[in-house]
Amino acid sequence: MRYFLELRYDGAAYCGWQRQPDQPTVQRTLEGALTILLREKIELTGAGRTDTGVNASYYVAHFDCSAEVADPVQTVYKLNFLLPGDIAVSSMTRVGDGAHARFDAREREYRYFLEPRKNPFTRGCTWQYYVPLDVDRMNEAAAMLPQFDDFTSFAKLNSNNKTNICRVMHARWTADERGVLCFTIRADRFLRNMVRSIVGTLIDVGRGRYTPEEFRAIVLARDLSLSSAGAPAQGLFLSDVRYPAEVFTRKTNF
Repeated sequence: MRYFLELRYDGAAYCGWQRQPDQPTVQRTLEGALTILLREKIELTGAGRTDTGVNASYYVAHFDCSAEVADPVQTVYKLNFLLPGDIAVSSMTRVGDGAHARFDAREREYRYFLEPRKNPFTRGCTWQYYVPLDVDRMNEAAAMLPQFDDFTSFAKLNSNNKTNICRVMHARWTADERGVLCFTIRADRFLRNMVRSIVGTLIDVGRGRYTPEEFRAIVLARDLSLSSAGAPAQGLFLSDVRYPAEVFTRKTNF
């Protein structure tokens, strides 16, 4: 029997999603709670990796178990009781045995939040950055991203990627009524550290270190040494994972 879980988590206390020996990870924590609850060894497959300290406001994972879960709603309630406060599961849905949380995902979305002032209440979930930024120039550069498919300039070295090809569908900065900036980017896949590296380089466009055309040249160069340092992890959230309707339909809107 295969089930999809919808969940969200604060990544501050974890070395990313993926299970690692002797390290706290979201996957390992969830698997431990599910194994206790369902009384059999449970292994999860996630929609993708998130790095150390990165958050997920929406995440999907699947697991297999030997028997049907009699009451998924009650099971989710008990699961949340077992889990620490920084991981919350919202749904458990029976899916087809061939449904795959990672390989069937067609689109993923990340959001990065930047606070332009010191705020003690958002320091764990935004990058507090006080230098004035030209958001129009940042959006001019960001709008170029869907024109490219090779993102080697933003790919972490030694990541064992089979390819650095990604298809970006959307990339844009917006600001809320308090002036907090949000960078939203959607693509079919992402490379390790890719979003944080893009954000760091776009910030350098906004503060005048690069022009939008120089940003274009950085992408075209396919050279990681030309891009800026990656933005801090705490401002980054995986915010959506989308599947074909016949595989899975999102149940939860946070």
